[in-house]
Amino acid sequence: MVPRVLVCDPISQEAIDLLKQKGYHIDFIRSPKPEELKKIVGDYDVLIVRSATKVTAEVIERAHRLKIIGRPGAGLDNIDLTKAREKGIIVVNTPNALSISVAELTIGLMLMLARNLFTACESMKRGAWIKHKLKGFELYGKTLGVIGLGNVGSEVAIRAKALGMRVLGYRRTRLLETAKRLGVTACSFEELLRESDFITIHVPLTPETFHMISEREFNMMKEGVFLINTSRGAVVDGRSLLKALETGKVAGAALDVFENEPPKEEWEFKLIGHPRVIATPHIGSMTLEAQKRAGLMLVRKIIEILSTDSK
Repeated sequence: MVPRVLVCDPISQEAIDLLKQKGYHIDFIRSPKPEELKKIVGDYDVLIVRSATKVTAEVIERAHRLKIIGRPGAGLDNIDLTKAREKGIIVVNTPNALSISVAELTIGLMLMLARNLFTACESMKRGAWIKHKLKGFELYGKTLGVIGLGNVGSEVAIRAKALGMRVLGYRRTRLLETAKRLGVTACSFEELLRESDFITIHVPLTPETFHMISEREFNMMKEGVFLINTSRGAVVDGRSLLKALETGKVAGAALDVFENEPPKEEWEFKLIGHPRVIATPHIGSMTLEAQKRAGLMLVRKIIEILSTDSK
């Protein structure tokens, strides 16, 4: 029987072409809601999604022939992993594929914060010349705290060291081993919060990491700290961040991810509109190289699993 693949969110054309070469039947439906997906998922062996498509327990319950759920990228918080395991469905992703692109965006956002680049560009476009109001500072010699020394966090640490920053790193497992390999300083979560001039977050969204940065954590940070989040929006309590910005505890924030995507709550729009916030629409992985790499890595895994299963 020819495997049937449902692609719910965009993947690279090279990845699609590889599936076609294998003779798989491919259908496309753009970011279906769970109610819509429930009605059709039972016809497919493979489901390919990104973060926009939510694969709920109810969807998986209807997936009578589904063998694989594939996610090009790292995050799996939009897939009910417990239900998938219960049904014997293999969930695959590509955690390494996007690391460089997300790390480069993180460094870019840090530079924007340090040099007031958004305000500089915006003021020029409206005809203003405010050179003397835009004094920034160097990243050289500043302390960067990296929460999560996984694939992305490690790439950020490497690039920050090249800029002459002092890098503190924290992760829950294999901290000393990872810090030694990267040449950064291992420290506790609390030490990182207290000592960092910049804090960048690179952890998956789990029940343990939900709002891991909230009022308590902001109170522990340096006065005038800068925060960058390119992981998942709900890792940071946005209301507490807004309060910390308004009091000056946080001097600036750069956010590529949001608790709701796209944002819909009044407090989210207030946070995005804050004059010391740089906001981008979850573009960390949106490079030609990352998309091609993630798509090809994912479909090769899918092909390998299906080939093994058919023997």
